[in-house]
Amino acid sequence: MDQVLVQLQSAGPIVLKVLVVFALMGAGAMARHVGWLTAEADKSLMRLTVNVLLPCLFFYRVVGDPRMTGAAEIGLPPLIGFFTTALGFLVAAIALLIFGRSIGIVRPEQRRAFTLSAGMYNYGYIPLPIAEKLFPAAVGTLIVHNVGVELALWTLGVLIISGGLGKGSWRGIFNPPAVAITIAVIVGMIARSSILPTDLKSTIAVIGTPVLDATRWLGDCGIPMGLLLSGAVIRDLITQTDWKRGWGMFALACGVRLLLLPVLFLIIAKLLPVSTELKQVIVTQAAMPAAVFPIVVTRLYGQDTQVALRVIVGTTILGLLTIPLWLIVGRAWVGV
Repeated sequence: MDQVLVQLQSAGPIVLKVLVVFALMGAGAMARHVGWLTAEADKSLMRLTVNVLLPCLFFYRVVGDPRMTGAAEIGLPPLIGFFTTALGFLVAAIALLIFGRSIGIVRPEQRRAFTLSAGMYNYGYIPLPIAEKLFPAAVGTLIVHNVGVELALWTLGVLIISGGLGKGSWRGIFNPPAVAITIAVIVGMIARSSILPTDLKSTIAVIGTPVLDATRWLGDCGIPMGLLLSGAVIRDLITQTDWKRGWGMFALACGVRLLLLPVLFLIIAKLLPVSTELKQVIVTQAAMPAAVFPIVVTRLYGQDTQVALRVIVGTTILGLLTIPLWLIVGRAWVGV
């Protein structure tokens, strides 16, 4: 309790860091509202972000992290990412079994959309800048951890939303950010190994410096661009959602995503014998609202997008209040 009180007394900086993230999203929403960021530009900017900016960010962060050499640092975070995502899907499905009929979620397309969107936390644009401010040493771990989240999305998530795994579902696993992380891990291990002669290492360092500088400059644009686009997309989702009904669905989604799952995640972070950095990652993800990308997957497989819209928009807006709260409680209780 004393630790929680200490964290509450220092809550100001945490709240301000979270507000910065939402301020960038708000800027994206405003840019959409006034017509500076058009919906027609979304696809090209998103491709630029996902295929160039984020891979550069991930490559620079991972290749420059000297801890990314052992099996525990490379193999365990993706396993935790896969497990926590699977846990989210399971908890959302159980919640539907108990409360689904009473809140009007009865059709299969509704149940699939709710399970996918409520079960999956935001693992990219919101947690990365927060981790950079609160847990800078854990950023590399978070990036590698997210490989497991991607794997869970394109296997379990596709299985949930479509009822089966198709041929195209596996392509999502081999995306540019995942490839960049894999290459960065390999390059970092080779560069720091004792196999290479010292002279060769020096030559590689000279050649690699401008490459790393370029990836750093490009990568620094990734998160701001992603947050601007996320804000624009959420603004669109708000206008597309019928908020006159579906309050029971909203309440259940918030209960699952912003109450029950954070408690379970913090218990996992407290009990698991893992590194401090990985505990910090789990604490950060415990505080997250629903991910935005499941709305794309829901549309792709022809399921109920209105359900996904309510879950994503509702938990993200309420997350402005709950993210700082869970970060404060999590840091104090887990001891990170």
